[in-house]
Amino acid sequence: QVQLVESGGGLVQPGDSLRLSCAASISLSNFDAMDWYRQAPGMQLELVASITSSGSTYVLDSVKGRFTISRDDAQNTVYLQMNSLKSEDTAVYTCKALTHGVYLYSGRGTQVTVSS
Repeated sequence: QVQLVESGGGLVQPGDSLRLSCAASISLSNFDAMDWYRQAPGMQLELVASITSSGSTYVLDSVKGRFTISRDDAQNTVYLQMNSLKSEDTAVYTCKALTHGVYLYSGRGTQVTVSS
């Protein structure tokens, strides 16, 4: 069974950094893209960042310049580097694997809490 396992979340202060990891149990080459979503309490799920198999990236406007998505195909892992964190970044962050327009797999998520 294919698994996506997120890690790296935690409680940090405003302005701090975190790096989230999403480790896949199979090669990332099986997927067209890997996406990071987040959902804050009472809010809708939103796409934060995406990286395709060719390395093209998308980042949500509200985190542009602060968040960076990357991938290490040798480690079957996708990263989300989050800098200058704000309280509004508090959410559960989940990675999803996209193939032919369908999310085949999703992780369980990792909590990020930004609070002073």
